[in-house]
Amino acid sequence: MSKKTIAVIFGGQSSEHIVSCMSAANVIDQIDTLRYEPLLIGITEAGHWLYAASSKDIRSGAWKESQVEAVISPDATKKCVILTENGENRQVKIDGAFPILHGPYGEDGTIQGLFEMAHIPYVGCGVLASAVSMDKLYTKMIVSTLGIRQAAYVPVLVWKLKKDPESVIRQVEESFPYPVFVKPANAGSSRGITKAENRQQLMEGLEEAASHDSKLLVEEAIVGHEVECAVLGGGDKPVLSSGVGEILAAAEFYDFDAKYFNEESRTVLDPDLPGDSAEQVRKAAERIFNAVDGYGLARVDFFVKENGEIVFNEINTIPGFTAISMYPMLWEARGLSKRILIDRLIQMAFERKSR
Repeated sequence: MSKKTIAVIFGGQSSEHIVSCMSAANVIDQIDTLRYEPLLIGITEAGHWLYAASSKDIRSGAWKESQVEAVISPDATKKCVILTENGENRQVKIDGAFPILHGPYGEDGTIQGLFEMAHIPYVGCGVLASAVSMDKLYTKMIVSTLGIRQAAYVPVLVWKLKKDPESVIRQVEESFPYPVFVKPANAGSSRGITKAENRQQLMEGLEEAASHDSKLLVEEAIVGHEVECAVLGGGDKPVLSSGVGEILAAAEFYDFDAKYFNEESRTVLDPDLPGDSAEQVRKAAERIFNAVDGYGLARVDFFVKENGEIVFNEINTIPGFTAISMYPMLWEARGLSKRILIDRLIQMAFERKSR
């Protein structure tokens, strides 16, 4: 059996660039090279597409000095990566793509649209599921139709915030008491999220979130266990859910630094949760994944209150694959190694039903 060439795309222009690089290096090291030939494409924060030689170069950052440009052709008759070195172009045929791009321009349906145009099979959710799952406001609208409890929220448009900040703050304060959480609608890895205990912190949080997106959410604070569930499947295959993992953040809440750089943050697999809340989380994760038309993989996050009530938080369609990321850990706890998981995700890319 001949190897299939898989373009692995990482980096990107979002604030989660460094997380994407961390995830990609781990994925590349676990790809079955007897079946697949990975072709590595890094996208700099400025949006420059470059060929990367190895996961070692990704970890060191040396790929950013590459003299070889690498772009995916949108031409459906080519199905190739165009490598450019010293002004000369070379086309390399690819069989599929594995985007490991967290956040905007990678997890939001944009690069998925490129794959669709080029008729290149790709790992993960399609354009619609990626777009609505990336946008927390639209995710909430969809989940509200399922009857699954989620945090109460106030949507905030940045143009309105700039025009009349007082009315925005008044609307929040009339909706629920402090503390509140302020989030960009389109961001991941807890980028731009702050906790506000008073009016001054709320204004500061809105300004911070506005630096990430033009659409924001202010949510009521939910006290409870922060848990995550991994899902796998979709299309004409049943959606499978893993067990539940709990986040024990070293910081006041699970922000970006606590998630990736604070060694005191911990994850617990199969935590002791009240009642049958773990099973409720699993079932709700599957329903939400199906509701957004998910395919391939996602991580669905919840709070579990002390009375056992579950509260949906968010869904991530390209969850982290770093050394401490919950998604692969949850499947490993169920006997699915990283190598087998990655192989299954790639196989699902080839099995995806065409339009």
